[in-house]
Amino acid sequence: MNWILQPWPWYISGPLIALVMFLLIMMGKNFGMSSNLRTLCTICGAGKQADFFKFDWKSQKWNLMVVLGVCIGGYIGANFLSLDTSVSIGLDTIAQLNSLGFDSAGKAYLPTELFSLSMFSDIKSITLLIVGGFLVGFGARYAGGCTSGHAISGLSNLQIPSFIAVVGFFIGGLVMIHILFPLIFKL
Repeated sequence: MNWILQPWPWYISGPLIALVMFLLIMMGKNFGMSSNLRTLCTICGAGKQADFFKFDWKSQKWNLMVVLGVCIGGYIGANFLSLDTSVSIGLDTIAQLNSLGFDSAGKAYLPTELFSLSMFSDIKSITLLIVGGFLVGFGARYAGGCTSGHAISGLSNLQIPSFIAVVGFFIGGLVMIHILFPLIFKL
């Protein structure tokens, strides 16, 4: 039973993801997490304001169930099936993050400097989260899907646009972490 409390290696989790993607393809479904935001907005009546939200949201009920399952599974995994929830990162990375003011680096799954209630008293943290959230949402809509939709679902369907999007995600991530991140957090 101890095996379930440890992080699963790639040769276990990768084939399990592939199995899920295979089953979705066989059922004619396209997986994507960000598309559920459109579905939720439609359920809340956004179709009265914009044509983008006018579609048969009931055809996406299965995708909402995936989101619910991810939330429940993530909660169970983090709270009942994990001995240590800290992220395993290198000592050099921890030292760099500490120099930028992230004292929780290597100790917590999410940096407490950004994801604790105290961030609501810091205008810089609030601004970063709002601007970051807007850019993620805009980018997912502009690219026709988020990272999971393109990298997992799109690539498993051999979609060239998803391949281009994934290359862009990696380039953007490298620019962010090596150029923008140090600039933002040294201010």
